[in-house]
Amino acid sequence: MYSKILVPVDLSHTDKMAKALNTAIDMAKHYNATLCYATVTNTAPSAAAHNPKELTQKLALFAQEQGQAHGIDTQSRVIESPDTAVELDEKLLKVIEETGTDLVVMASHAPGIGDRLHIVHSNGATIVKRSKVSVFIVR
Repeated sequence: MYSKILVPVDLSHTDKMAKALNTAIDMAKHYNATLCYATVTNTAPSAAAHNPKELTQKLALFAQEQGQAHGIDTQSRVIESPDTAVELDEKLLKVIEETGTDLVVMASHAPGIGDRLHIVHSNGATIVKRSKVSVFIVR
């Protein structure tokens, strides 16, 4: 049913994404699908890496370790953006199309006051609305 699963990750917050990461791994195992870990970054240093090149290496290592630990085929993709806050959704939609992804598994935050007041933007909601593929949001 699915052959390529994309899971957006932030390497500085993998501890908060355990449920989504495990869900993506389980689905990749079930469907014998390739799991592609993707992240969108800018050139500024972050908690995950000092620059995009270092982040690319770290994400590739993360994907390789996950593949070996869980017996699945993995890939990684780092997408650069001058302004991740503005371009994150567009960049994810583009990588979904470029990689031939047929399922996206994304982590989401629990709804709070910011959501009710429409202050907090939901990346998951945008991907669900605008993507042509199935999207599984994990809270």
